[in-house]
Amino acid sequence: MGGIFASRWWIVFASSCGLLVGAGSIMIFSFGVFLKPVTEDLGISRGELSTALGSATWLTALACPLVGWLFDRWGARRIMIPGVLAFALAVASFGLMAAQPAYLVFVIFGIVGLTGGVQTPVPYAAVVSQWFDRDRGIALGVATAGVGVGVALVPQLAAFLIDQAGWRAAYFGLAISVVALAWLPVLIFMREPSAAEVAANEVAATTSSGTVGIETAAALRTWRFWALTIAFFLGVLAINGTIVHIVALLTDRGVSRQTATGALSAAGIAIIVARIVCGWCLDRFRGPYVAIAFFVVPMVGIALLESGWENPIPLAGAALCGAGIGAEIDLMAFFVGRYFGLKAYGKIYGLMFMLFNIGTGLGPALSGRAFDVFHSYFEIFMAYEVALAVTCLLFVSLGDYAYPAPKARPPAGLETA
Repeated sequence: MGGIFASRWWIVFASSCGLLVGAGSIMIFSFGVFLKPVTEDLGISRGELSTALGSATWLTALACPLVGWLFDRWGARRIMIPGVLAFALAVASFGLMAAQPAYLVFVIFGIVGLTGGVQTPVPYAAVVSQWFDRDRGIALGVATAGVGVGVALVPQLAAFLIDQAGWRAAYFGLAISVVALAWLPVLIFMREPSAAEVAANEVAATTSSGTVGIETAAALRTWRFWALTIAFFLGVLAINGTIVHIVALLTDRGVSRQTATGALSAAGIAIIVARIVCGWCLDRFRGPYVAIAFFVVPMVGIALLESGWENPIPLAGAALCGAGIGAEIDLMAFFVGRYFGLKAYGKIYGLMFMLFNIGTGLGPALSGRAFDVFHSYFEIFMAYEVALAVTCLLFVSLGDYAYPAPKARPPAGLETA
C-alpha cells in the first residue's frame, strides 16, 4: 500500500476505529440500554440476563491470553481479519435470543464473550507498538481513546436503533457497525511493519537475532510483571468500583438523576482526554512518575465524591476518577513494551489484561456488597484509597526501562564519526 495510506498513523486510525466498537462498548456499556426491552420481551429476569453478561465478560478475559499468543505466532492480519468478523457475527446472534431453551441466552453470550477477546486493546496495542517506539505513548493514547468514544456513542446508537426498529434489529445494527468501523479498517490498514519500515521509523523491535524482548515464562519470573499486574488490578478495582456506583451514590443524597448521570458523562469525557494526555506524557517523562500522577488523581476524585459537598464537586470527582481509568489501559500497553520488549508482547499483555478484566468486574461487585453490609460507601471508598496508595508504591519500585526508546537522531551534519 503506497502513497498517503502508507503512513503508520493509519494503523493508529484503524485501531481507534476498531476499539470504538470493541467488546467493552458493545457488550458492557450498551447492556443497560438493552436490559429492559430484552427481559420484558423474553420474560426472563434482569438477574438472569446480568449473569449471562457476567459470564461473557469472564470468557473475554480468559480469551485475552489466547489472542495474545495467536498474535505473537501468526501476526495481526491473520488473527484480526477473521476474528473481528467472527465477533460481528456473534453480536448479530444476540438478535436470535429466545427464552427457550433456557440455556440459549447463556450460549449466545458465551460465544460473544469468547470472540470478544480479539476486540479488546490487546491485539491493537500489540500492532501499534510494533510500528512506534519514540512516539509510542501518544500513538497508544490515540488508539485506545477509541474505547472512550465508543462508551459515549455506542449506547446512544443502540437506544436509537431500539426506538426505531426494536432490540433484535438493534443488535443486527451493532453487528453492522462492527463490520464497518472495525473489520473494514483492519482489512484495509492493519499489517505488521517490514524490516525497512522498522528501520525507517526507528523502532527498536528487531535485531539480527530476532525480536527484542523476553519470553513469557521469563517475564512471569520477574518482580516487574507482578508489580505491574497487581498495580493495574488494584487500580481498576478501585476506580471502576467507584465509577459504576456514582449515580447510585449521588441519588442517595438527593441529587437528581439527571445531575448524577451528568457526573457519569464527565467521567466518560475524562477517559478520552486522559488517554491522549497520558500518552503524550509517557513520550516525554519518566513512566512510573506519570503513572503515579494519574493514580493520585482518582484518589482525589474518590475523596471529593465521599466529601458530601454539593455541585460542582461531584462532577469534578467523577471526572478525576475517569481520568484515572482512562490512563490505565494506556499505561499498561506502554509498560509491557518498555519493560519486557516486543518478543512476547501479545502473550504478556494478554495475561496482564486478563487479570485487569477480572478487577473490572470485581470492583463494582465489592462496592455493592459493602453498601449492603454498611449501608454506606464510606468504608469501601476508604479501602479503595489504600489500594490506590499501594498501587503508587508499586510503580515506584519499577526502575528504569529495560527496553527504552531510541534517542533522537542528531540534526544532519552533526553526526559523530
